[in-house]
Amino acid sequence: MFKKILIANRGEIACRVIRTAKRMGIKTVAVYSDADARAPHVRMADESVRLGPAPAAESYLKAELIIDACKATKAEAVHPGYGFLSERTSFAKALDKAGIAFIGPPEKAIAAMGDKIESKKLASKAGVNVVPGYLGDIATTEEAVKIAKDIGFPVMMKASAGGGGKGMRLAYNEKDVREGFEATKREGLNSFGDDRVFIEKFIEDPRHIEIQVLGDKHGNILYLNERECSIQRRNQKVIEEAPSPFVTPEMRKAMGEQCVALARAVGYHSAGTVELIVNGADPSGKSFYFLEMNTRLQVEHPVTEETTGIDLVEQMIRVAAGEKLKLAQEDVPLNGWSIEARVYAEDPYRGFLPSTGRLTTYRPPAQSPSVIARSEATKQSSSGKSGLLRSARNDEPRIRVDDGVYEGGEVSMFYDPMIAKLISWAPTREAAIDEAVAALDAFQLDGISDNVDFLSALLQHPRFRAGNLTTGFIAEEYPEGFHGAPADEQLLGDLAALAAIVELTYETRAALIDGQLGQPVFPEAVQVVRIGKQDFTVAIAPYDGGNLAIVDGGEAIDVVGDWQPGDKLLVADLDGRSRIVQVAKRGRGWTLTTRGAAHRVVVVPRHIAALAGHMIEKVPPDMSRFLLAPMPGLLTRLEVQAGDKVEAGQPVAVVEAMKMENILRAEKSATVKATAAKAGDSLAVDQVIVEFE
Repeated sequence: MFKKILIANRGEIACRVIRTAKRMGIKTVAVYSDADARAPHVRMADESVRLGPAPAAESYLKAELIIDACKATKAEAVHPGYGFLSERTSFAKALDKAGIAFIGPPEKAIAAMGDKIESKKLASKAGVNVVPGYLGDIATTEEAVKIAKDIGFPVMMKASAGGGGKGMRLAYNEKDVREGFEATKREGLNSFGDDRVFIEKFIEDPRHIEIQVLGDKHGNILYLNERECSIQRRNQKVIEEAPSPFVTPEMRKAMGEQCVALARAVGYHSAGTVELIVNGADPSGKSFYFLEMNTRLQVEHPVTEETTGIDLVEQMIRVAAGEKLKLAQEDVPLNGWSIEARVYAEDPYRGFLPSTGRLTTYRPPAQSPSVIARSEATKQSSSGKSGLLRSARNDEPRIRVDDGVYEGGEVSMFYDPMIAKLISWAPTREAAIDEAVAALDAFQLDGISDNVDFLSALLQHPRFRAGNLTTGFIAEEYPEGFHGAPADEQLLGDLAALAAIVELTYETRAALIDGQLGQPVFPEAVQVVRIGKQDFTVAIAPYDGGNLAIVDGGEAIDVVGDWQPGDKLLVADLDGRSRIVQVAKRGRGWTLTTRGAAHRVVVVPRHIAALAGHMIEKVPPDMSRFLLAPMPGLLTRLEVQAGDKVEAGQPVAVVEAMKMENILRAEKSATVKATAAKAGDSLAVDQVIVEFE
């Protein structure tokens, strides 16, 4: 076994690998860019080595710097994590030449599967179902249009070396191909150094299901069940789960055996994932097709770990050290259900625009909201079966958070916008979903925008809970964008009661402060609570240990929960209903956030509420004449100049942020009066790019 390994990555995956290495008694070396000098993975490791400036191309993507760091620290092996150099054959080859072990698959397998065009040919030869398409080189947009027409719309254009949702465009017609082909080539070149694009038929009603494979250097290859990854936005996974609610045991076996055959055909060892597209309209479950093989650890690997008990990082390390797998296929368990929700630095209320800045508050749920003691469920197995996270299962729901950020740290524009992964486990799918929603309610983030409300809304959606999923789920269910999860009357009534109690507590504390001018004014027991545009009359009667609340003259509600001014989280029981609510003072009112929405709340005495209708509404300034930068980023292209006429929907500018190109379009027909920025400029949020007449 290795004595010391280097982790050639950053963020949550670097922390994840370090945790397992430490448990195995292996020393760790972290590498970092200037932007990550104080990052958690650097502090967790036994040693650390600076690579270079913040841009990945000058630090994490420089293989020679990683090898130099290995030599300087005497690290015997490298775990690449995911992204960056994890699937580059040149990196695996360079490590081998330097006598350093690569904790991953053989370079020939990386090369074979890294080229999406060649991998499809190999998959077909290995007897794996493949999607119809054109796998040759496509040189021009005109050629792409012709090929797309021959295949039949809709089609998917993909960068040959792409991954992680980048370098992919869906085209429903010729116009989409003309707009997207060159952008796909550019994203492929910028992100992966390869601008080749292939086109394949887009499977309608598609489900994205993947099979986790694991092999050793002695010819043993297993499949560790499947993951459902259909909830995606712009081809980027948002929520994953294991197992899939669509997959039957017979389908699991058929898919798993085909994926093992493919892995065997390329001499695979280590952990890897075969991604499949499945026709969700075919109830037989036989219509599944090969998409690609990711020759690395996947972002969503925790849901497989939670349902099998197998530590995939440990297995990768043991395989790289030459050990045999200690499991046979029939030993692979499938226990309970696990959900992973990816917490991103993006604003779902503003079209999911990336967000950067300082995390002024970062407090993920430290334990399961429904189970106080969780430590016993996560203790290392004592059964002697190496690589098992746990053998004696605990059927209580649990929460796991994999992250690599910290309160006070910076979310940089240079890297992926993922902040953390929140993973729930429970005996059933319904319980795992409930556990994840409750944990998201308790996830405290401030300083940047985040997608926690959106994740909660997705998990609560009736269609999601029914397991009726496709990769078009988000586009189909949120065609006008996201505006918060809807709240039923029960939730609004509970929030009204809690808001009145919060206001009463806050004002009572204020009245008791010494040294005030005049007599202290205590709040009234009856208040009017306005949530959005809806008013509730709430009477509060405190008692020792709780409050009785009467909302709109209804039955008294017994509210038990301890909240004090300054607390950001309120956990309360209302007649047996558990509510986890984030509380923030906003001017004269409050923002109460729970169950996938932030509710603006104002609490006032009844006589003041009667005067509210006489207040003049403040109208925001009209900014429709300007095209504003929706996020910080780089202006890569400006498509117009002064005097140009544009039509609604016409591309005006392209802004690159967090590795993705964002096309900004004209909202209406207009004439360009002036351009306030030029290609190559770094933009701040809301900076003017173009002014219209």
